[in-house]
Amino acid sequence: MIVATVCGVAKGSVRGGLLLGLAVVVALAATGVWNPFPGLWDWVDRSEPISEPDVVWQERIGGTPRSVTIAGDTVVVEQRTRVEARSLATGAQLWERKADWSAVAGGDRDPVVAVGKLLVKGYELLDPATGATRRRDDDAVAVWTYRNLLLDARCTDATDCTLSAWDPRGTAPLWTAFLPGVSSGLLADNPGLRGTRRLTATRIDDRVAGPEPVPPLLGFPVDGRVHVVDTATGRVLQNVEPGRDERLSVVGGRMLRIAARSQDGTCYFAISARDPATGQEAWQRAGVNLRTADSAGCAQREDPQGARNVLIGVGPDGREAVIDGYDGRLLWAGEPGTRLIAVDDRYALFRAADKRSVVTRELGTDRVLWTRPASGKAGAALTPYAAVVVDEKPSRLVALDPRSGRELAVLRTPANALAVGPQGMIVGEGREIGYVRFGATGGAPAPPPGDGDIPAPGGTGPGTGDDDNCGPKRELCPDPAGGKDG
Repeated sequence: MIVATVCGVAKGSVRGGLLLGLAVVVALAATGVWNPFPGLWDWVDRSEPISEPDVVWQERIGGTPRSVTIAGDTVVVEQRTRVEARSLATGAQLWERKADWSAVAGGDRDPVVAVGKLLVKGYELLDPATGATRRRDDDAVAVWTYRNLLLDARCTDATDCTLSAWDPRGTAPLWTAFLPGVSSGLLADNPGLRGTRRLTATRIDDRVAGPEPVPPLLGFPVDGRVHVVDTATGRVLQNVEPGRDERLSVVGGRMLRIAARSQDGTCYFAISARDPATGQEAWQRAGVNLRTADSAGCAQREDPQGARNVLIGVGPDGREAVIDGYDGRLLWAGEPGTRLIAVDDRYALFRAADKRSVVTRELGTDRVLWTRPASGKAGAALTPYAAVVVDEKPSRLVALDPRSGRELAVLRTPANALAVGPQGMIVGEGREIGYVRFGATGGAPAPPPGDGDIPAPGGTGPGTGDDDNCGPKRELCPDPAGGKDG
């Protein structure tokens, strides 16, 4: 009994002391004399580094991002019900807005952020550095954002719509065009048009490259037909209804009629590319599967695979190929066992047949630019500034100069590549995002490409800043030397 009494008194005294100490701390915090709680919470909530080597900065945002875009000196983060911007240099939050969707238009020097709400007409264009409204629209039902153009559509009724083109920071439309309805299914930011489907890779966001230059022609699906619009002038060049076994797609300045016919237990494919301005056939190919049909039959429910002005197909011998959408040239043909994992107008990046390396080849030539060891599960993406390669066991995320293969950043991380810019990239895992500066973990950084280093539509080499208005082969622009191409 004596022992029990002593123990009881001792336990009671300790408990009482702890409660008294806690009461004192709460009182000090409430009066502002001393508050240990913020520091204590920071210690408990401290995040583990997202990669090794460590990133320039790392921040935890309010929710899992739906998209991340580098816009000039800022990082625009789209979440489920809001959008925010952070400093590219420090990661500090610059502003936040409630919004159901957001999209970035413009290049490195003139970006803007379009924001809006679902099922509500209109949008706002915000300055990415300050969040200030640059332009407001109260009627548009859909917005398409590009590096050098912004398009919006507004409808007075279901069959009476106007498409307008804007300079990203302009205050008056460059042109307007009539379309007989776009409100059905084409809503919010960047609703699907009839173009190409990008190759995708695990741990690389589909929009990692940011906004692209507007194609010379766009195909708007309206009531089972495709309306082809010239993005330089706003002219509606074609209004085409596909045949029963056809899929229509607008790629590289051409209208593609892709036919898939079922016979003898298999699908037979044929491609006819036409000039929308004249209706004349520009090129045709038979036997190339552009992966528009599902495995259950020959019904074509998907756009062809490709990127910008090139198409990805599979020949009758099972080998993959890259085709120029403008003139039908074969730009690359894979060897048996190789697998294309990334492509743009300049390069093809593929896994070698031995599944031990990835190889990059310049399109239209037989020249191999570089080879890098990688597993059979490696994925990749090509952006204007870097080729991004992800691998497993060990988990790696690598940014490379797309022409030389020189390492710009090498990270040991399970994080995803979310956005690539001229000087670095944003990586993320869950709610954590961080900035990796090129050259900090690899070799010396490459000179940042400007807007003019992005290839011209339909080409496989660098273009000039005006090439986006010159047509796929610069046929709309005079030869600066005054001569003709040889």
